[in-house]
Amino acid sequence: MAGYWEGVNTFLAPGVYRPQEDTSLLAAALSDEPLPADASVLDVGTGSGALALEAARRGTRVTAVDVSRRAVWTAWVNARLSRLPVRIRRGDLFEPVRGQHFDVILANPPYVPAPDGGLPPRGRARAWDAGRDGRLLVNRICREAPGLLRPGGVLLMVHSALSDPDRTVSQLREAGLKAAVTRRSRIPFGPVLSARADWLRERGLLGPAEEKEELVVVRAELPV
Repeated sequence: MAGYWEGVNTFLAPGVYRPQEDTSLLAAALSDEPLPADASVLDVGTGSGALALEAARRGTRVTAVDVSRRAVWTAWVNARLSRLPVRIRRGDLFEPVRGQHFDVILANPPYVPAPDGGLPPRGRARAWDAGRDGRLLVNRICREAPGLLRPGGVLLMVHSALSDPDRTVSQLREAGLKAAVTRRSRIPFGPVLSARADWLRERGLLGPAEEKEELVVVRAELPV
């Protein structure tokens, strides 16, 4: 993972999500897409801007959005350092791009189930805490992203298998998209999941001996 992103981002403000295995898995899914050079790409919840820069390297027109001021600043600095044209906006999910349409939407939202899911995430935890079912933003993306896709456009979203990918696929199909899980990867628990493993087992989301998390990429295409 570290080798994959080495040199891609040279700046990371405190509290901004560092590119990790989920970022790498989504970047690999993006590399499978045959994008024309003039394609328009939206990276929602851009964080450090890693995925936005991956798309920009292919000559696409990229817009990156994040609600965090630090993330917006980080993405802006990394785009400047990489000398890549990325339009960066601050706002809540799709609000800054209402009325626009894209060929590809990339989403790596917070998706970790949280014991205090009734409270809004704060501080660094906003990058991973996503309510008790891990779908605080996943559900919103499923509802809102289809309206921002051009015909033939594709949504690529990564999240944990703990956050019910079957439900994600079902919601996107109900919205009229052709959706399926296209990539999977199992990784060792990081610090957050390790600290919550007992709680996740009590809820039946983890088996007694399970020590790895499965990540998935859901690909959803709006028919022409």
